[in-house]
Amino acid sequence: MTLVLAATPIGRVQDASLRLATELAAADIIAAEDTRRFRRLVADLGVELSGRVLSYFEGNESQRTPQLIEALTGGKRVVLVTDAGMPSVSDPGYRLVAAAVAAGVAVTAVPGPSAVLTALTVSGLPVDRFCFEGFLPRKAGERSRRLADLAAEQRTMVFFEAPHRTHRTLAAMAETFGPDRSAAVCRELTKTHEEVRRGPLGDLASWAAAGIRGEVTVVVGGDTPPAPADLDAADLRALVTCGVDAGLSTKDAVAAVARRTGIARKIVYAAAHR
Repeated sequence: MTLVLAATPIGRVQDASLRLATELAAADIIAAEDTRRFRRLVADLGVELSGRVLSYFEGNESQRTPQLIEALTGGKRVVLVTDAGMPSVSDPGYRLVAAAVAAGVAVTAVPGPSAVLTALTVSGLPVDRFCFEGFLPRKAGERSRRLADLAAEQRTMVFFEAPHRTHRTLAAMAETFGPDRSAAVCRELTKTHEEVRRGPLGDLASWAAAGIRGEVTVVVGGDTPPAPADLDAADLRALVTCGVDAGLSTKDAVAAVARRTGIARKIVYAAAHR
């Protein structure tokens, strides 16, 4: 009666752990995001399965979750794998974990490859504090508002992005965070054609304009807020205007500037409306 979240390689099959092979061989049920890709992984690992293999992906999570919980509460050992990396990190898994916890089922993990941590460590950006933001909204307006909310974030930020949207995302980041904000674009991590491109957001946006391929993870440095003593009313007004231009309401832009600078909201508000 255990749910096992098993990390799978994000690139090279040699990155698979010995415990992954052991858990797959011992599982009563393996829930896989893509059963065909999973079968290839099993063949590459030389693992002989004794349990059933079921598909578990975004389109059937709601249907499959009760079935898997029934199996778990019946004493079965279920291993959940996704196409690459750790289940439930921008991949299927959260619903099943939440349902298992609610049902009193033991949940454990086979640690292993993670695009988030791999990109963070090779980015050259600060790693002492970071946050994972997953995929940004596809629509331009929603994406701009999300980025505006993150403009004052002081932690290093990690994003996933599709290759055909990477240029638009980097350009939007350069517009909101500033073209000089340090970042890294990590492409095809741990694979044969791995590439890590580091530099200011403006330069990275120009580089990506020609198009890029493969799995993409973007790492962006956090905001370095200006010292309050260096800001006058005109500076505060300009910061608020930037937030409004990025899609925030005036109220939210004032709040964001207050958080970023440490200056009282009423002072920022007065400067913005002067």
